[in-house]
Amino acid sequence: MNACGQTKIERMSAPKSASTVATGTPAAALPVDLNQLERLAQPAMSPMAWDYVRGGAADEITLRENRAAYDRIRLKPRVLCDVSRIDTAAVLLSQPLACPILLAPAAYHRLYHPDGEIATVTGAARMGAGAVISSFATVAIEDIVRSAASARPWFQLYVNPDRRFTQQLVERVENAGCAAICLTVDTPVLGCRYRERDFKLPAGIECPNVAAIAGEAVAAHRPVRERIYSAVFDSSLSWRDIAWLRSVTRLPIVLKGILNPDDAARALDAGVDAIIVSNHGGRNLDTVPATIEVLPLVAERVSGKIPVLVDGGIRRGTDILKALALGARAVLIGRPYLYGLALAGADGVAHVIDVLRAEFEMAMALAGRTTLQAIDRTVLWE
Repeated sequence: MNACGQTKIERMSAPKSASTVATGTPAAALPVDLNQLERLAQPAMSPMAWDYVRGGAADEITLRENRAAYDRIRLKPRVLCDVSRIDTAAVLLSQPLACPILLAPAAYHRLYHPDGEIATVTGAARMGAGAVISSFATVAIEDIVRSAASARPWFQLYVNPDRRFTQQLVERVENAGCAAICLTVDTPVLGCRYRERDFKLPAGIECPNVAAIAGEAVAAHRPVRERIYSAVFDSSLSWRDIAWLRSVTRLPIVLKGILNPDDAARALDAGVDAIIVSNHGGRNLDTVPATIEVLPLVAERVSGKIPVLVDGGIRRGTDILKALALGARAVLIGRPYLYGLALAGADGVAHVIDVLRAEFEMAMALAGRTTLQAIDRTVLWE
């Protein structure tokens, strides 16, 4: 178990900048402990924005389990392995990545920093990571793609009851140069997000990619006892609609929100290009399992036929190692990069990715693994 890459990959150093965060800390001096970064980020956000980022559904049991489940998994290292060369390079849907990290879709980035999604994709591109842009981005998708340069982002899609609206949006993001459509399939309705009951967008922040439904989208965050449905999300969405989406785009289709292995099998039958094991960051249906707990069941059902990715609870490089050992091709991070964005814009986003990549390389070396291909279940105590 000592296979190693043929070319040494030099890890990029933490970004340097003269900019300062809201707390007065220079961006270059951001802590390398992402838990400390979270604590610093809270005063940099409005209370409403903090509740929106930090909150989960109902009693937030799944939100907590997403993190706690990683802590219960134990690594099984090997020693006296030549780990002088570590290679974290990956290819995902024909896109090269410096490391198997993507930024998960999250709405309303200008709530956290004036540059919004421009800063997000700039930071990701600097570190060679992927990015998935939310339907409810606060910057036009054309400007986002231009800022990402050659690191073409994916676009996260909610299907609207007005299919013509959805088709036009898909055509727009394809023409803009996005690399894939990431269809969220776990949100026919929103969960009980009680921390979002006072959510609203401040004046001057808009959602230019879905301007016609942006107001309804914001209203959907506020729970109303009389209804659970929204004019934003098509609650009739079903497996037959995957074929419809395929008919209106040439882009690869990724399904985000798979937890049940039976749904993973259906995804294979539907001909999708990849799936993301996700419970929406614990924000939809509470008391479902942590994503890392169901990942090996989903990966086993898929049997390597398409890439399986996972999100939820990832805060350490050791978490990335565990996820890859259990069958993920790559991971998506959410809240941590939003904390970095709030504190230092693009530099903060790049800092979070750089920290995770450094920790991941350390974990690989200490576990005796030098390439992504060498990471399997033997790195874990059963």
